[in-house]
Order: sequence, then C-alpha cells, then structure tokens
Amino acid sequence: MYARLLGISDEISTGVDDVRARILAAAAELIASGGRDAATTRAVAAAAGVQAPTIYRLFGDKRGLLDAVAEHGLAGYVADKSARAPHPDPVQDLRDGWDMHVAFGLAHPGLFAIMSGDPHPRPRSPAIAAGFEVLRRRVRAIALAGRLRTSEARAIALVHSTGVGTVLSLLGTPEAERDPGLSATAREAVIAAITGEASIAAQGPSAAAAALRASLDGTAVLSAGERHLLAELLDRIANA
Repeated sequence: MYARLLGISDEISTGVDDVRARILAAAAELIASGGRDAATTRAVAAAAGVQAPTIYRLFGDKRGLLDAVAEHGLAGYVADKSARAPHPDPVQDLRDGWDMHVAFGLAHPGLFAIMSGDPHPRPRSPAIAAGFEVLRRRVRAIALAGRLRTSEARAIALVHSTGVGTVLSLLGTPEAERDPGLSATAREAVIAAITGEASIAAQGPSAAAAALRASLDGTAVLSAGERHLLAELLDRIANA
C-alpha cells in the first residue's frame, strides 16, 4: 500500500521505460486533441494508468513532462530533416527547410506551443539543438557560396525568430481565414534581408500591384465603387 501511494509499484510492475513511454504517449494524445493545457498531471496519469507521483518521479514536474513530450515528438522530425539531401542551391535549401518547419508547426500545434511558448532562457533539448545545427549548416552553406550579406549569427536568429512568429501567427488565426501566402512572403523577406537577393515571385506584377494599391486612396478619378473593386483586384494580384 505504501509503495502504491508513492507510485513505485507502477515502475516495478512494468519497467521504468515502459511506464515512461506510456506516459509520453498519453500526454502527446491529450496535447494533440486539446492543446498543452489538456495535459494536466491528473489527466495524463489517468490516461496512462499510473499514479501522479510516478510522473513527478520520472519527469520532475509538469514542465519536465511537457519538455519530454516535445523532445519525443520533435526528434523524429529533426532526424528526417537532417538526413535529407541538401539542394544544390543553398538558398533554395533554406527555403525548403523553412517550408518543412512551417508545415511541422501547423500539423503539430500543441507541440509547437510547448517548443516556443516559454520566453525564459532554457538549455536547448537535444532535438532542438539538432534542429539549430541543421539551420546553422544551411546558413553556413550560403555564406560559403558568397551569398550571405550579414553575419551567420544574425541570419540564424532572423530565420528562426521570423519562422517561429510566422507559425504562431498562422496558428492564432482560424484555419479558414489564414493567408495562404503569408509563409512564403515572410520567407522571401528573410532571404532578401540576409542575402540581398529578391525572388522572382517578389518582382513583376505583384510588386506593381502593391505599389498601385498603396497609392489608390490618393486617386480622385474613380467612384467609391470603382475604387473598392480595383482595391480588391490589386490585393489579389499583390498576394498571388
């Protein structure tokens, strides 16, 4: 009875590794269905079939549990990303990495919230450190190609912070109302900032439409209806 109260029998009967895996799976499922707030210690213990003290013994506290869940979910993604053959064009390789990062965040909002929701400096987990290493290698490849126009440290910080902000902005918007071009626009703005290179998509009709849209309010030859219609059309071209 005393051992049961301490949560020790959970570990003895099935093994620490099995209990840990069961707790992580239960917490991940709760986070996936209800967000990080759904993974309370009581809810995770009930879903995993263990006593609450077992969670504290294995993970320290709820923050430790959430970190372990994020680490577990992120490890496979980072491993796949690290194993992917780089694109011959280092700038395109950075684009591809950005798109993978955004896709992962949108597909796993609960895990992404855990990874990016703590503003206080903390030691990076092995998976997050590995992810930063992938980004560092991509930026270094751009530098070695002679195409980087800022320090590697600033480029890494800019790509990371803007990427995280993009995902959080999209997650904070109802899916039906999300701007489908927001990620690509943010990505190209970052690439232009660190390389001085503008993508083809950022030039041509889109740029012209954006410039005309910005000056539309100063045009007096159109009726209110015509101005409204033209503004809608220009926004559509600028965002294409």
